[in-house]
Amino acid sequence: MESLQDMVNAAAVGVFPPADGGTTVVAQHSPRDAGVLCFTAHSVVFTDEDPEWVRELLASMECDALSASMNPRFLAVLMERTGRTTETIDAMLVASPLAGEPPLPLREITDAGHPRVAYARRRRDDVRVWTAEGGVLTTGRGIAGRLEVSVEVEEGVRQRGLGRALVRAARHLVAEPLWAQIAPGNARSVRAFQSAGYRPVGSEILLIAR
Repeated sequence: MESLQDMVNAAAVGVFPPADGGTTVVAQHSPRDAGVLCFTAHSVVFTDEDPEWVRELLASMECDALSASMNPRFLAVLMERTGRTTETIDAMLVASPLAGEPPLPLREITDAGHPRVAYARRRRDDVRVWTAEGGVLTTGRGIAGRLEVSVEVEEGVRQRGLGRALVRAARHLVAEPLWAQIAPGNARSVRAFQSAGYRPVGSEILLIAR
């Protein structure tokens, strides 16, 4: 069976699990991260729990099989068993790296108390931070070691294209696919990432150790 890292790396280049309505259960890549990735008509549950227990629980859900892995009852039982919690189900987007210099001036910093940076460091490894006038950009290694990006734009300069410029600039700072997780209701952020070349590939929920 492929590992979670294999599946993530394949999805980054457009190779997805079969759209067969099934669910693949794989081990966690690290003790920190457990959860669910949903692609078209196929889900991946990554947990160190017994795979057979996971499959039996999914089969007991009184819902469309395609929705079982994101069903609130399934997730509640999984969180109770693993002692984990979560924040939200996110849209999952990915973009390829870009050559050349970023389209706006960035300054990398090594010490930052910004809430966005603190958030990234709780959930990712090897976090790097850049600042621009009115915004903060972070990258770090999250689920299955994939490289993830997040940005924060100050309230006073929002809706001027800075968020889009930052997430596009991030593609110039890396040499591998770059992932983003966005709450679907945050339509402004979804539009910014898509206009910067990030393509939606599915949804995900990250289960966080309490």
